[in-house]
Amino acid sequence: MGKLEHTLKSEITRLARKEMRATCLPLARDVRGLKRTVSALRKTVAALARLGAEWQAERTAERAKLAACPEEAMAARLSPGLIRKLRARLGVTQGELATLVGVSTGAVGSWEYGKAKPEGRNREALVALRQVGRREVRGILATKAAGSPPEAQGGARGRNRRR
Repeated sequence: MGKLEHTLKSEITRLARKEMRATCLPLARDVRGLKRTVSALRKTVAALARLGAEWQAERTAERAKLAACPEEAMAARLSPGLIRKLRARLGVTQGELATLVGVSTGAVGSWEYGKAKPEGRNREALVALRQVGRREVRGILATKAAGSPPEAQGGARGRNRRR
């Protein structure tokens, strides 16, 4: 009886494997296809995320640009007092104005005390700042602070401090 028992058991096992294979092979094919699809979608999403980040960076850079037409910049009157009043109206420090324009804090101080005059791109940026409000200035400062390394944000921080 042992041989018949063993033969039946092996036949049942063989048939069960055959049924399992017939059921699982199509599922395995489907799983492989789905994995390929998910992989392709991941690559697409990564590429779109990269493009989105680049687009956002370009948009932020465009918003942070302060520029006026050269004719308007040359015709504008920028006396030391007007620069001080502009800074007060915008509610920014000399360091923040320097960050907005893209110069050092000392340059802004020199403009305000009449030791130097803003020229070229700096003059255009100051003329453009006349058209901007406090909220926009805070937004531009935030985008410039987010886009620059920490050592570039402080200007002359730590040096030449008055006591």
